[in-house]
Amino acid sequence: LGAKVISLSDSSGWIHDPDGIDAKKLAWVMDLKNDRRGRIKEYAEHFKVDYSAKGSPWSLECDISLPSATQNEVDAKEAKALVDNGVIAVGEGANMPCVPEAVEIFQEAKVLYAPGKAANAGGVSTSGLEMAQNSMRFFWTREEVDAKLHQIMVNIHQIAYETSEKFGDKGNYVLGANIGGFLKVADAMIAMGYLS
Repeated sequence: LGAKVISLSDSSGWIHDPDGIDAKKLAWVMDLKNDRRGRIKEYAEHFKVDYSAKGSPWSLECDISLPSATQNEVDAKEAKALVDNGVIAVGEGANMPCVPEAVEIFQEAKVLYAPGKAANAGGVSTSGLEMAQNSMRFFWTREEVDAKLHQIMVNIHQIAYETSEKFGDKGNYVLGANIGGFLKVADAMIAMGYLS
């Protein structure tokens, strides 16, 4: 799609690589983190880019922001900086990385905002697929698991979007994911006889 990743972080700090983190650089990072257990600062030293042990990357100019590390990492000040710098979409890749005030700022600015309960559902869904394989004594190939996961994520998007439209706020994925998730659980409880 032509996008490029311009920043990565870990618990020690963050880097800004305006040229983008291509496949070669990403492979280097994967080796750094998975094999050498290094810190992201080493990326800055190796590729001669900016590193900061303070603050966060959320003040950088970007089109898409994907906070994916920990709860409450994007506060109201950082959300405003993202909006002021032209962000058009924020997708949570962790459990509640944006504080409620940040979410309000994104929504008021009409930033496409995908909450973690929808956008970050891939890991839990893959665990569910793994449990299904184990209980049925099946083995699915990587491609089969990926296809099933893709369909799950498409369904989550469809439910959130259609629910937001049905409840009068088309495109509000927070509302759609919250109500859609609630209805799914309620319907399951009714089907199991726990509610009438």
